Amino acid sequence: MVSALDIPWLAPIFMSPIAGSFVGVLVRRLPRGQPVAWARSQCESCQRPLVLTDLVPIASYLALRGRCATCHAPIAPFHLAIELAAVAVAVWATTVGQDAAWLWTACMLGWGLLALSWIDAEHMRLPDALTLPLLAAGIAAQTMLASERFTESVLGAIVGYLGFRAIALTYRKCRGRDGLGGGDAKLLSVAGAWVGWAALPDVILLAAVFGLGLAVVMKMRGRTIDRVAIIPFGPCLALALWIVYLYGPLLFGSR
Repeated sequence: MVSALDIPWLAPIFMSPIAGSFVGVLVRRLPRGQPVAWARSQCESCQRPLVLTDLVPIASYLALRGRCATCHAPIAPFHLAIELAAVAVAVWATTVGQDAAWLWTACMLGWGLLALSWIDAEHMRLPDALTLPLLAAGIAAQTMLASERFTESVLGAIVGYLGFRAIALTYRKCRGRDGLGGGDAKLLSVAGAWVGWAALPDVILLAAVFGLGLAVVMKMRGRTIDRVAIIPFGPCLALALWIVYLYGPLLFGSR
């Protein structure tokens, strides 16, 4: 008889909608300073506390046809979208590796980056409440997977933060204004913790390419892109880190 232990990708994919639901709570509540763990979920229109049948990820939204069971107001598609995004993260990870420990750590990283990216895209901030635990988790995960990676992970976190701060200070001196935030520096520190200092050039290069692509898309959609335009760089860094973590350094160094 085949058990879940024989199919290491089954549990992460099964748990991914639940993870997505929690990520949605983080995205909604952290920027507003609301409690995450103890406050009950409720309808955003009639404020009715949600019951268990309202909270089944993906299934409840589809069963209710995207409307509150009491007031029939539309449920924000955000909830379905972020749960499906969390599933996509898990599925993507399973296409790269099949080892259970690696899969779980990859999914944890992907779900954390999903939350940070969504918050930065909506609020232009990367909260310490997410970046700092993800930094610590990166050092712990790399040490757990291979104890000799501890030093490289810690060094990567330090180099990532100080390197990005140096770039930010240089930008400010040349342009006379801030262009790169402290949250971005902490996210690059997270990248160093997860992939090591040697892979940081790949992360930075990919993030810059994604940033340029985002600017082009925003301009095509009618957004004015000039020297003072504000573009969220967190999602670009997050996607770059995710790709380098999954596939290893693409241009510099080796996996």
